[in-house]
Amino acid sequence: MLDATAPIAKDPARQQLDAALDAHFASGAFEQSLARRVAWRTESDLGTAPAALADYLREEIALTFAPMGFSCTLHDNPDPRGGPFLVARRIEDPRLPTLLTYAHGDVVNGQEGRWQDGLSPWTLTRVDQRWYGRGTADNKGQHSISLAALEQAITARQGRLGYNVTVLMETGEEAGSPGLHAFCTQQREQLRADLLIACDGPRVSAERPTLFLGSRGAVNFTLRVRARDRAFHSGNWGGVLVNPATVLAQAWASMVDRHGRIRVPALRPAQVPADVRDVLAGLPVGGAPDDPTLDAHWGEPGLTPIERLVAWNTLELLAMESGSPARPINAIPSSAVMHAQLRFVVGTPWRDLASIVRAHLDAEGMQQVEVEVVASAAASRTPVSDPWVGWAAQSMARSTGKSIAILPNLAGTLPNDVFSDILGLPTLWVPHSYPACAQHAPNEHLLVDVAREGLQIMGGLFWDLGNTDAAPWPVRA
Repeated sequence: MLDATAPIAKDPARQQLDAALDAHFASGAFEQSLARRVAWRTESDLGTAPAALADYLREEIALTFAPMGFSCTLHDNPDPRGGPFLVARRIEDPRLPTLLTYAHGDVVNGQEGRWQDGLSPWTLTRVDQRWYGRGTADNKGQHSISLAALEQAITARQGRLGYNVTVLMETGEEAGSPGLHAFCTQQREQLRADLLIACDGPRVSAERPTLFLGSRGAVNFTLRVRARDRAFHSGNWGGVLVNPATVLAQAWASMVDRHGRIRVPALRPAQVPADVRDVLAGLPVGGAPDDPTLDAHWGEPGLTPIERLVAWNTLELLAMESGSPARPINAIPSSAVMHAQLRFVVGTPWRDLASIVRAHLDAEGMQQVEVEVVASAAASRTPVSDPWVGWAAQSMARSTGKSIAILPNLAGTLPNDVFSDILGLPTLWVPHSYPACAQHAPNEHLLVDVAREGLQIMGGLFWDLGNTDAAPWPVRA
């Protein structure tokens, strides 16, 4: 079991950094930066790549990096569906180790008119201990924390961190990161580094600082039954014509039982590894005022809620339609469709999902059900035993005085495989949001206290990386 609370004293210079971070936050400078960034309408999920994406990188982010000694380059996306990339590099000495950090400047659509009274997605508004606005949780608030902490760490070390820093910011994460894999493959040399630290996703709870090491993967797929060209009267033809909705319901029931347990063996993990069980032991799921109540008998039996959420696979039915749900008529529908998703952990044969589901349905006698994969993303994670994991947890504990929750992977999906598989890096993610942040929904918000603590955490990590004798940087020839 990792010790995430080992007491390590702060030296006086590190204490001065803590004070500088607190002063920066108290001055309102962080809030002003976040307000400016929220005002940029960097929506990427509307089917186009608007000009605001490039403008945000050029006129907001690059101008933030320049005073810190970064050289910034804007790159076109190799995929025409995606927005541009920004690569910012601060090279103190090519012989020093390099930190890579990542963020995304795009947001989901603002959903204007659906926010509570007095709130706009494009105006940062503080209500009690919450900052409301699109991107406050995902991802502008999080990369604003990281950038402010980095700036203060550079100042505290008199302009010399003791390592190099490369920052990659994309503008298409909310649209599935089109072009990211190809770009990182093309720019592998420019992005060469020894470690990734990035900020995205939620903590396990608002009160518990969290470190996660990767993400589950996801495959979105469609099941469809096309019985005939049109509907037929249910009284005149019921009992002699196949009902595609009934067939599709039976198909799904053959894949997932009434308690949400996956019934397709090839889509189930073999087990939860012992080291994963160890770090997850005792971690809560939910419990905050805005969180839903857990359903005790839902999901894989024999697992704790956190193991079901983080360390296991789930098949979820996202949407289904047959006939005319808004105005039902007395007719046997002509077709039925389901949109579903597999969330999965490392080791799942996700690339074979279509053939696995096809074989399963054929064995069930449901050859008429069509299977189509529409989107997918890999699962990946750094091993819990990697020395960077214990180092980061100790740094975070030193900054907060709290026990750190360590997750082998996020329950959701991030493009972690780009960094772990293409660039070959250990990956550490430090989230500054929480599960009830209304991410992707109206009333998205960032908790003020979590942002303040996030500055301390990130400042501490950037500082501690400069203690090169204590940080587990690879030995260079």
